[in-house]
Amino acid sequence: MKKLFFVAFLFLFLPKVSAQTSDSNYREPIAKAIKTIESIFKVTINDKDGLLKGKELDYAEWRIRQGNLEVSLTAILAPFDLTFFKENDSTYVIRKFEYARRSIDVGKERLEYLADLYPNLKAWESRKADLKQCIISSIGLDKAPPMPKGKPILTPKRIYKDYSVENIGLEIIPGVYATGSIYKPYPLKGKAAVVITPNGHFGDGRYRKDQQYRCAILAKMGAVVVDFDLFAWGESTLQFESILHRNSIAQTIQVLSAERLLDYLATQKYADMSRVAATGGSGGGSQTMFLAAIDDRIKVSVPVVMTSSHFVGGCPCESGRGLHLCGNGTNNAEIAAMAAPKPQLIVSDGGDWTATVPELEFPFIQKTYGLYGKQSLVENVHFPKEGHNYGESKRMAMYPFMAKYLGLNINKVKNSKGEIDESTCVIEPTEKLLVFGAKGEKLPANALKDINQLYALFGEKNEKVYEVKK
Repeated sequence: MKKLFFVAFLFLFLPKVSAQTSDSNYREPIAKAIKTIESIFKVTINDKDGLLKGKELDYAEWRIRQGNLEVSLTAILAPFDLTFFKENDSTYVIRKFEYARRSIDVGKERLEYLADLYPNLKAWESRKADLKQCIISSIGLDKAPPMPKGKPILTPKRIYKDYSVENIGLEIIPGVYATGSIYKPYPLKGKAAVVITPNGHFGDGRYRKDQQYRCAILAKMGAVVVDFDLFAWGESTLQFESILHRNSIAQTIQVLSAERLLDYLATQKYADMSRVAATGGSGGGSQTMFLAAIDDRIKVSVPVVMTSSHFVGGCPCESGRGLHLCGNGTNNAEIAAMAAPKPQLIVSDGGDWTATVPELEFPFIQKTYGLYGKQSLVENVHFPKEGHNYGESKRMAMYPFMAKYLGLNINKVKNSKGEIDESTCVIEPTEKLLVFGAKGEKLPANALKDINQLYALFGEKNEKVYEVKK
């Protein structure tokens, strides 16, 4: 009797095993279904961040398709906004779903689909036109109020060896100012090519050394170069708190800033608008591709460390307006291809999402240029051992490309050894690059500071609310 009691007592503490039946909708922890997938496909699936913990799913194992690993993983993970990334043929990692990021395999699959979509120039031109209009509309450029007719605010010029710098505050829509600097050849004689240089999310924004080097060298070579702040970044924070950079309207204002700075330059006698280029790195690389795709004035483009089929930029200032949903789905490789047949240099590296450019994205873009018979006008410079930056080696690849296609004098920036010498440039402190003063004391009285009013100017409502400091 005692023995029977002990067995019964022990039974109470054994783990409960309930059979999966339709009564419970075959509900089970998704971690268990993932283990089943590992067993079926002989792979390892890592949940490094504990994302599967506590999650259960109806009909979990019924969703598994024995012949397709990735379809099975998607079916199990998608209901929880989770996804997976393939590290190698035998290892996968569970991640939170990111709308801006896909696996390399998905990027490849998309490019193959797109390549079949337009086998000839006529089909491509039709899609390109549709994409262009959709991108313009998605960003909101077609809803932008007219640019006010007042003159821009310009600071006195600082004159250095072979170039000058002045700061500009341009009212692009009522109460909203694009802030930046204009670098010019000095002395400036006749008409000069124009280069617009949107910057990315690198530390110190447009005030950092490598951005100043880039602008100054291009100016020394004979170009008028316009640099400007991101939205809610740099001097733009005088109007909009930095947290608002995560609003989708950031993408609208950044592209519009570039467009209206070019509009301003088009009114200046010194600007040769038949020779206009754009270049930027990271988020600035995204802006470069967008501008080259939608603005026919851009004749030469150099997007740096951003051309990818599987990543469209995680910041709303790059992907917040849904333009990558145009044409039932596009990506930055196809957007870069929209520059065809105009000269384009794609700069990539081995340390970020552009690592696949030489084998994946560049052949696709080159094929699109081939529809025009202009494969030679698109180039790729790849730095397999470098990371995500617009560093010296990348600038040294860009300078001769700009010189070749903009008609610039590269010999003006070479030293006695025939090397491009950036040491002749003056790196200015941030204070000198400001338009509105060290404390924003010169900000115009009409400057808009309400994000809700900004959205309203485009006929939209702000749906992303932060607690903004007053």
